[in-house]
Amino acid sequence: RDEQACGVILFRRNIVSLEQVVALNGELSTLSQPDHPVVIGVDQEGGRVARLAGICTDVGPMRSVGHLSETDPRLPFSVGAMMGRELAALGFHLNFAPVVDVDSNPNNPVIADRSFSALPHVVARCGADFIRGLQKSGVAACAKHFPGHGDTDTDSHLMMPVLHVDKSRLDRVELIPFAAAIEAGVASIMTAHVMFPALDDEHPATLSRCILHDVVRKQLGFGGVVFSDDLQMKAIADRYAISETIALGLRAGVDVFLICNDVALTAEAIACAERLCAADSTLREALVAARRRIGALRSKYVGQPDAPRLDEARAMVRCAPHVRLGARVAAMAVAADAH
Repeated sequence: RDEQACGVILFRRNIVSLEQVVALNGELSTLSQPDHPVVIGVDQEGGRVARLAGICTDVGPMRSVGHLSETDPRLPFSVGAMMGRELAALGFHLNFAPVVDVDSNPNNPVIADRSFSALPHVVARCGADFIRGLQKSGVAACAKHFPGHGDTDTDSHLMMPVLHVDKSRLDRVELIPFAAAIEAGVASIMTAHVMFPALDDEHPATLSRCILHDVVRKQLGFGGVVFSDDLQMKAIADRYAISETIALGLRAGVDVFLICNDVALTAEAIACAERLCAADSTLREALVAARRRIGALRSKYVGQPDAPRLDEARAMVRCAPHVRLGARVAAMAVAADAH
């Protein structure tokens, strides 16, 4: 309300129970202005990244969905649709999922079973169908982490990963699932805090116009919202002041900056963006374009939000068909671990 932030993202620290989430999201929805509805998002990927674990239907890792999809091609759509129905009932508008990184490096400390597969075409098929299911249920999807975090051996929460592959390799592997996601109509894409020297030897993808404008917008033709990954991750925070991050990110093509742990830093970033755009016509144009894309997402997935209803949430979340579907995926994960 005070800073006119685009929206909020809930983490496990914000989540206690179904009843509490419904009440919190209902309260957040009351802060919405007619021309500025609050977008409420969450990381609910399934597997080990599930902020609503124990509240929403438990789903195993997307690796298991990828395996099962070989005999049940409809499964990724079904899982996405199930997640979307539950999230919508709880009052969420945006799910920062799916991960469409290709799990091509067994030493990757951060992606691993969050990915559908080590094969680009499997990730592309599963990711696109998951997106279709999630968005058909009324929740915006976010394909992450562009242009690919799967072949790194470093966690960008802790330091800056560098991926030394040429452009043709990116086109053959990392970009295939993102192209499929865009074809499926994905509402948003999240950047990777990863250096790709073949594309930009100065800045990571989050702050690179060569990557976000030339590849995302021009090569792949994406017209939706580009989110940064959390700017407080050490890959960015240890190397750039917030003013430099905002300036470079706006020039690169970031539409929404995520700052996930520090409200004061959020206020500083907003003030910094205002100063930069007042002094630079190029950045003002970037801001206008960002607001247009954000407005389109809000119009489709938020509208003029009503507070979620507790009775509807209780009827939808962890209903019997959902629990059966989640159990199938979880059983696959257990079998894989045993093997």
